[in-house]
Parts: sequence; structure tokens; C-alpha cells
Amino acid sequence: MIELRNLTKKFGSFAAVNDISLTVPSGQFFGFLGPNGAGKTTTIKMMTGLYAPTAGQCFINGFDIQKQPYHAKLQFGYVPDQPYLYERLSGREFLYFVGGLFNMSSDDVRKKVEALLDMFEIGAFVDKRAEEYSQGMRQRIVLTAALLHDPKVLIIDEPIVGLDPRSARLVKDTLKAKTLEGLTVFMSTHLLEIVEELCDRIAIIKDGRIIHEELQNEQKRFNGQLEAMFLELTK
Repeated sequence: MIELRNLTKKFGSFAAVNDISLTVPSGQFFGFLGPNGAGKTTTIKMMTGLYAPTAGQCFINGFDIQKQPYHAKLQFGYVPDQPYLYERLSGREFLYFVGGLFNMSSDDVRKKVEALLDMFEIGAFVDKRAEEYSQGMRQRIVLTAALLHDPKVLIIDEPIVGLDPRSARLVKDTLKAKTLEGLTVFMSTHLLEIVEELCDRIAIIKDGRIIHEELQNEQKRFNGQLEAMFLELTK
């Protein structure tokens, strides 16, 4: 479960995020939409503890990200908009490194990596150095790393950008399957077709404020009108 309470982030006099409140229950696939510069990534950076909010609070499964950062960060996996890998490490070495950050034993990491190899189809390149990877390979390794410690929440910023069709389909299918297992997914994106396909609920942010929230079943997957609604609300 994710709860944002009156979350605000100012840079000088500019409010990048202005008093937003949201609750995302367990097992929901939540889409966070907005045009470029609306405040999506700033919100996510506050949720993950990378930015301290100017005001307000963020709770991940009941833990305050600012007051209880250790416990809060154990609850979620995070995939940023520009995934970073250590170029001289192989994918497997990177996954063992991430597992160590979560105090996982080498044996636990090995078992989890083996379980995720097929899910993300990374077996063919997991032992190659990251410098040889395509964008799709990088994204799959980073997603594997984010799920390595069995988080209850996945926070993901623009998961499909730059992926080839096969990689994009693999990522979408895996994320949807994980929500059916109880994972809460908070996905920031501007790709409306991804939202229509995957999300149970959406919120639209513009100029740092939430301007619209909607459950998908209210309009039966938006009746194909999400694009028109989004353009009207954000014009």
C-alpha cells in the first residue's frame, strides 16, 4: 500500500509538486499520468527517498520514507526512468550486488535469480557485461533487480520507453502477472496505450497538482477515450 499525504516539493519559489494526496491499495496497478514537466518524476523521487519533501509525507506499507527509511525501502523495488548498470559487471554480478544491499545471502540470491531468469528471459545474456547490453536487456536486468527481494510495492518510471516490441510485451505481461499475485505497482508514464492495457486506476498530474482520478472499471477501460480525456484535461 502507498499513501501520499499533502506531498509538496518546492525548488525555490517553484512548486514542482503541490499538495498531492493519493492512496494506492495492495495489488493495484496504478498509472500516474501527466505531460512532461508535470511533476511525475519529482513525486517518485520523494516516494523513494531521493528527494526530501518540502511538506507532506509518504508511507510505503505504513512506513514513513523520511522517518523510517530503512524499513520503508525494504518494502519496494524501484526502476528509474534511466536505469543504471555498472558497465564492467555482468548482469548476474549486478544482481548479486543488489542482493547484498538487501542483506540477502548468496544462496538466496542464486535461487531468486534462477527463478527470475525465465520470467524476464535474461538467461542468454545475464553473464555478459552490461556494456554489451541493449536498452531492452538493461531494462530487464533492472526489473529483475527490483523484484529480487520480493518487495510488496514496485515503483517504476517510464518502463517501456526505448524497448523493442518483444521486450515491451515481456515487461507488460510480467508486471500484470505480479499484480495478480498481490504486488502493488505505481507506474509513471505518458504512454496512454500502456495505461489502457494495464492499469486498474489512474491519476493525472498537471503543473504539480492532481487534476483527475479514475478507476478503470468506471468506464470499462476508458472506452478507448483516454487519449481524448487526457488531452482535454492537460491542455
